[in-house]
Amino acid sequence: MWKSIAAALYLLLTATGCSLDAPAQSPHYAPEFVGIDRWFNSPSLSMAKLRGSVVLVEFWTYECINCAHVQPHLKDWDQRYRNQGLTVIGVHTPEFDEEYDANNLRRAINRADIHYPVAQDNGYRTWNAYDNSFWPAMYLIDRTGRIVYRHVGEGDYDATEARIRELLAAH
Repeated sequence: MWKSIAAALYLLLTATGCSLDAPAQSPHYAPEFVGIDRWFNSPSLSMAKLRGSVVLVEFWTYECINCAHVQPHLKDWDQRYRNQGLTVIGVHTPEFDEEYDANNLRRAINRADIHYPVAQDNGYRTWNAYDNSFWPAMYLIDRTGRIVYRHVGEGDYDATEARIRELLAAH
């Protein structure tokens, strides 16, 4: 009976985006940013251009409260580690109709005081390339371009930051 309860709890947590952080099963190269409608706070970026940097890609949407709870950590990491080789990129993939509007997204970025690059992924093409299913979801990509860490939902900020530091220290 306990195994069934534990399995049900795990499925509930993963289905609601409150799941666990995990290393990639077998590290594979991060997909390119595809189908991006526009970039905010940056010219167009590509994984090829970012090779040599540690990259944190976060899938979010501006009306998601869980995403709003993650943003202070992303902004802190961007500010603290940008000069050490970390590039934080928000991939905004809308959930609701009003989130598709570029002006609404621009206002949300300004309201949240986000300075790192944000890609508008209205067609879910980058979302699908990452085989992503959750808001928020963070992917850490090492300097060779491989996804080496994934975290879905809120929390485990210390573990994520430790992984960022580890990747930045590796040359």
